[in-house]
Amino acid sequence: MSKILAFDLGASSGRAMLAEYKDGKIRMQEIHRFTNDPVTVNGTMYWDTLRLFYDIKTGITKAVNAGGFDYVGIDTWGVDFGLVGEDGQLVTNPVHYRDKRTDDYLDFPVPAGEVYASTGIQQMQINTLYQLESMVRNHMDQLERTKMLLFTPDLLNYFLTGVGKTEYTIASTSQMLDARARYWDMELIKKAGIPTQMLGKIVQPGTICGTLSDEICEELSAPKAKVVCIASHDTASAVASIPTQAEDFLYISCGTWALLGTELKQPVLDEKAQEYNFANEGGINGTIRFLKNIMGTWLIQESRRQWIREGNEYGFGELESMAKQAQPFKCLIDVDRPEFIKPGNIPRRIAAYCERTGQPVPQGPGEIIRCIDESLALKFRYGFECVEDCTGIGYDVVHILGGGTKSALLCQMTADASGKKVAAGPDEATVLGNIAVQLIAAGEIASIAEARQVVADSCELKEYAPQGGSEWEKAYANFRKIME
Repeated sequence: MSKILAFDLGASSGRAMLAEYKDGKIRMQEIHRFTNDPVTVNGTMYWDTLRLFYDIKTGITKAVNAGGFDYVGIDTWGVDFGLVGEDGQLVTNPVHYRDKRTDDYLDFPVPAGEVYASTGIQQMQINTLYQLESMVRNHMDQLERTKMLLFTPDLLNYFLTGVGKTEYTIASTSQMLDARARYWDMELIKKAGIPTQMLGKIVQPGTICGTLSDEICEELSAPKAKVVCIASHDTASAVASIPTQAEDFLYISCGTWALLGTELKQPVLDEKAQEYNFANEGGINGTIRFLKNIMGTWLIQESRRQWIREGNEYGFGELESMAKQAQPFKCLIDVDRPEFIKPGNIPRRIAAYCERTGQPVPQGPGEIIRCIDESLALKFRYGFECVEDCTGIGYDVVHILGGGTKSALLCQMTADASGKKVAAGPDEATVLGNIAVQLIAAGEIASIAEARQVVADSCELKEYAPQGGSEWEKAYANFRKIME
């Protein structure tokens, strides 16, 4: 019975989970939690990557003290990367996807239609392709000194093992892969002027990256554990854990970002998918995660941070209680508008948006949170309709995964807005998917289908039946007008 160490790093925090598989269930415990705080220096927003690695080493030490482990895997957010030079060191500190360097991404030298026809990736200014093209124009010297480009989880695996591998699901977020071939689109990359010598061979989820280096083992008194290239994009790990045996399903991996979509065998690259701005990202066993990035609970998190700065320490549960008491459908926002992307005073921006669009201005935290939740639910409905239009499949059930499952209000609103049953859980979907792929690599679970059943047996799920009516239909019509 293998002991599994899983690191799950999100955009604002990370944790280490120690797990084992016994009697058909995964049992896990959190042994270390840490913040993930970007640092802005001279106008550039960076990830504090070395601090994150310090916390990974701290997690390893705590796992050793808790009895040790045999396998370790890391999942993180997508698109961001580190550049490693010939000396094995970082060429520069990794830059945050919310940095302003891609504000001019629409000036990209290759037509958007041509890019989508190959990569099938949602056009967003945070994508790796645009980050690198910006570096071509402004920091080409750094790219020329780079031996390996490693996406964030691949970079952390490299720090642990000394081996640089590029895992498929995380690479697929870059907008640099041919979606059909599941490999680098070298022609597109060259057209953007991006050097190709730094791009490594792509490996599939479940590949053993290497073992903990002698240096790490000596420093931390750690075992010579195997490091697994899991489905290392956090959404790919979450989708791997969806507790269903159905072939066709909808999901929302709901956290800072809400990733809404379905799992397909082949990419959808037609004009309709491009018009809806859906992505074809990599999944387990060569599947395609046909999905769309929606702003997610970032708006709630950042609003709470603003109120804390103003001296009001509201908890998330307290904010949800206030939202329940607020007037329904007073105002709505398109959560994906550019003004909501960057950190700052989100409540003030929401108020300005509502005033600009001729709606009543929300007053106080309860009305702000209600506005966000209702707008998210309506945007989810729009996303479901887009998926169904592209795939020709009707879906009755939506699986909500991740931190969003903790908001009963948002889950119920999603059911009401869409008219679909919501199956909420697991809230630890990403880390469960991380663990499941490690167990497959260890030979303890035979397949992803078996893994999904194990997840279903290992956690409690909650269902929400739609209770919406004409008021939601009216709100959706108003929401569609706002989107236009």
